[in-house]
Amino acid sequence: MTKKLKKRLTQQQEFEIMKLVLDKFLWVAMVIIGYGVYQGVILENWGNGIAWGVAGIIILILFLVMIVREYEIIR
Repeated sequence: MTKKLKKRLTQQQEFEIMKLVLDKFLWVAMVIIGYGVYQGVILENWGNGIAWGVAGIIILILFLVMIVREYEIIR
């Protein structure tokens, strides 16, 4: 029987992967905020616009917390 060896990533590789993943989530949050601005300004539907904007801000805050926790764990 052969054991499968797990490859270990260097800290630089882990950081690059984390950047790629978090970048995608941050783009999603910015698109949600942009959609909220579109709803409010163009369609003049301020209730939905503010709701979408707040949802995007919450996503940004959640990922900010995740980044800080990851940074503290790595330290």
